[in-house]
Amino acid sequence: MAADPESKLQLVHRHIRAFPDFPKKGILFRDICPILKDPAALTAVIDLFEEHIRKNHQQVDLIVGLDARGFLFGPLLAQRLGVGFVLVRKKGKLPGTTVSVAYDLEYGKAEAEIQEDSVAPGQKIFLIDDLLATGGESWKAIMFTRLGRKFYKNKLVKCQIFLLTDNSFCLHQ
Repeated sequence: MAADPESKLQLVHRHIRAFPDFPKKGILFRDICPILKDPAALTAVIDLFEEHIRKNHQQVDLIVGLDARGFLFGPLLAQRLGVGFVLVRKKGKLPGTTVSVAYDLEYGKAEAEIQEDSVAPGQKIFLIDDLLATGGESWKAIMFTRLGRKFYKNKLVKCQIFLLTDNSFCLHQ
């Protein structure tokens, strides 16, 4: 297993495949399936996320994962950090009272939702997705950040968006 962050990043980079014109012409889709098949690469991804959070953010109450790739990395990260995990799903997939937001994709429109009682005012959340597969997922994250501020009446709900791209590990606030 790679020990330093740069080696981990290189390992992860080698396991991301690019598919041009998927799901439609003009879109470059980045596939993470090879990461999921390789235990060392999967461990490296979670290590990078964990190292970044522990170094830069002393308190995290919840990891919030975006449908569906955020479900793959979010629970693993939450377990490592000893915090809970919350789902952001496509409209109509969560039971109970939900709050939703519509957003645009490169290839259409979509709507996502979160259970109304999943995040309490004042909790510090980290919103995680694995990568910008096509770019549209970032809009979902941005919209939920805005929705969170509106929904929680501007009380402190910190939202960090972690994105693992094909050649870097970055944080958007």
